[in-house]
Amino acid sequence: MGTAKASLDWHGAALLTRTVAVLGRAVDGPLVVVRAAGQELPELPPGTEVVDDPVPGLGPLPAIGAGLAAVAGRAQAAFVASVDLPLLHPAFVARVLDLRGEHDVALPEAFGHHQPLAAAYATALAPVIDGLTASGQGRPPSLFDRVAVRRIGEQTLRSDPVLARLDPDLASLTNVNTPAELAAARARPLPAVRLVEGGVIRTVRARTAGELGRPVAVAGGTGPLPPWFPLVTGDELEGV
Repeated sequence: MGTAKASLDWHGAALLTRTVAVLGRAVDGPLVVVRAAGQELPELPPGTEVVDDPVPGLGPLPAIGAGLAAVAGRAQAAFVASVDLPLLHPAFVARVLDLRGEHDVALPEAFGHHQPLAAAYATALAPVIDGLTASGQGRPPSLFDRVAVRRIGEQTLRSDPVLARLDPDLASLTNVNTPAELAAARARPLPAVRLVEGGVIRTVRARTAGELGRPVAVAGGTGPLPPWFPLVTGDELEGV
């Protein structure tokens, strides 16, 4: 990609900043970024916690375990997302978390692949993951073979009317690994949001609050949104 994915520009905000902010809109618990040791990160939403990947280069499982351990005791489950999901929607996050039920993992399976970096995990799995990584196993399937996994197909995801309305194509699972994929994601239609100003309701399109060119707040909220605040289809905003 020519630069670290975390710092890639996404319509005026770093890609990592957007991903964390979207997750913050979907959950009411702590937000944790797991980074490579010493990795420089872009500015993150206030309150974001940062921990280091304990076993760099082994695979994503050690980082997942570190994130789960960081929130254990404060949350029973966590949504784990890779940094490169520029079209992630809070409704997708909420749907996957809801579908976990009593399972250890809620694992979406869509577009011919399982999606371990857009999945929900019980935070109690942190010690299990520690044991696996200590034995040199860093790929998520090594965990899935040992715990209760609910595998969620596209039809089940779309059966939720909210997600079907706000993310019918499951664009939340679009990741970007090449400049061409990033360009294609940037070229997709911008989110359609409702903006109320002076009693007039308009539908406008923008990726971030700053793109609207005026101070706005979430309808019924207080205070203007920061420029990096990610907008998603279905948002209702008002001028301030």
